[in-house]
This record gives sequence, structure tokens and C-alpha cells, in this order.
Amino acid sequence: MLYVKNLHKSYIVGNKEYPVLKGVSFQIAKGEFVAVMGPSGSGKSTLLNCISCYIPFDKGEITLGGTQLTNLSETELAKVRNEKLGFVFQDFMLLDGLTVRENILVPRIIQGKVDQEAETFADRLIALFGIEHIRNKYPAEISGGEKQRTAVARSLINDPYVILADEPTGNLDSKSSRTVIDSFKHAKKQMNATIFMVTHDSFAASFCDRVILLKDGTVHRQLEKTGSRSDFQDQLLDAIKEMSE
Repeated sequence: MLYVKNLHKSYIVGNKEYPVLKGVSFQIAKGEFVAVMGPSGSGKSTLLNCISCYIPFDKGEITLGGTQLTNLSETELAKVRNEKLGFVFQDFMLLDGLTVRENILVPRIIQGKVDQEAETFADRLIALFGIEHIRNKYPAEISGGEKQRTAVARSLINDPYVILADEPTGNLDSKSSRTVIDSFKHAKKQMNATIFMVTHDSFAASFCDRVILLKDGTVHRQLEKTGSRSDFQDQLLDAIKEMSE
């Protein structure tokens, strides 16, 4: 579903070039829930921005659902972002003047495709994530966890190839964080959604099928969950500690 091969990205500041991604390669299969973790400066956010087509990369390949993203025009990239990718941000990015249901439909509104199928799908997502009671409320009237569940529902309205989640639990308390992770698990189980999540939270990452650990712009290790969630979290904490030594 998502293939990243030998990805390189550098930033130029003044006369100096700072390499951030140094040959990152991995792949994510349909229906996988994968996290990427690593210390500050390891390249997590840059990687996500490259996959989301928001910044260009220097060298390498990104293939999404069989489409090579490398040489697409800005118009074609915008179409990929709106129709083939779903986004969940740390700060929700909901529109204050729209209701929960209207926010979920925003990607379809942008496309001009708010037909009966879209309306029915929105209602299905509202039911799936248990937010029927707030469907007609506005973002200012709901909790952080409810906002993020709305954002997860919005990310699915176009049935994207991959949901890209950037620190989705970063602004939430532990109870709300668990609710959001449960939303991702529901999306994976009920809709076979593919989720790629950047996080610093080992608890959130421990619910994933696999975790990619970045260090100094390269893939340091990949860990796959084979036992319980708590055992996997312990394994992640040990690996993160080993990376910092």
C-alpha cells in the first residue's frame, strides 16, 4: 500500500546543508497500523511531510497504492492529498463554524461530491466512532477526545489508501488518548484502514502492529508486536532507552 525506498531529505540554511533523512526505506501493507518513533531530530515529522506531499524530497521513491509520487505535478499531488490520504493532526484542525457532521464531510465538500453516498458514509462513521450525541454540535462545544474522534472520522470519509496521524494523542489526557487509539483500532478492524502514526508515546505505539524506530535520519530498528500490548510497550521502552545510550 505504501512503499518508501531510499528516501533522502536535507534542509539548506545559509550556506550549510543539513541532512535529515538518510536513505529511509520501509513498506506498509493494507490494513496495518504502524507507528514511527524516535528522538527529537530523528526525522519523524520530515518523513511524514514527505509522504503527505507537503514538502519535496531530494532522492528516493514514495509509492502510494501503486502510484509513484516522485514526479507528480502540484495539481496531481493536491489530488492525492485530498482523495488518497487521510490526515489526523495533534491540534485537530476542525473548522469552528461547522458542526461535527459537517467537519467530517469537509474533504467531500472540497471535491464537490457531497452526494447521498457521502451523507450515508458520514452517518456510518459517526455511528462507528460513537459520536452520534455530538453530530450537530460545534468544535467549541465538545471535548478534546471527541474532537479527535471527529478528526479520525473525517480522515476516513474518502476511504483513503493511508491515514497519516501526526502525534494524534499529543494534546490529550490518558483517557482521551485511549479513546482515540480505540478509534484507530475500530477503523482498522471495521474498514481495514491503513494507519501510519508519528508518536512519542510508547503507550499509544504499543497498540500498533509494528513500530519503526528512527535515529539520526535512518531506520534504526523495526519492532513487531507478537505478544501482549504491555509486553510490547516494555520492548519499545527498552529499545528507546538503548537508542539513547
